[in-house]
Amino acid sequence: MYADRITKSMKIVIEETNRRRQIQEEYNKQNNINPETIYKTIEEIMSTTSIADIGIEKNAKREAQLLYKEALKPLSAANFVPNDQLENYINELYTQMKEAAKNLDFEQAATLRDEIAILKKKLEIINAK
Repeated sequence: MYADRITKSMKIVIEETNRRRQIQEEYNKQNNINPETIYKTIEEIMSTTSIADIGIEKNAKREAQLLYKEALKPLSAANFVPNDQLENYINELYTQMKEAAKNLDFEQAATLRDEIAILKKKLEIINAK
């Protein structure tokens, strides 16, 4: 840690670290354990990190699947609702959103909420003209 002064939080952390270190040293002494540095070959290190890389690859695959699912979603109704019917359609969606939430269908409610946000932005743009 680098600082001009030791804060209360830093002091607590340092004291806790020292406390744990003391417990570990006593345990090692009681059990005749002499800590020593672990030396690994490059191959051992690479195999360890390759296991971590598999986790990264899984996350990348999961993200790609989510993006693909998002791309398959139907286009927003904002592209198809006539401008003069937009406000009524927003009110209709709002009612559907409330009903979905009431029925504990929160995913549908969230989808409707997002759709409403898109339509409201479109309505703002239309009204600004």
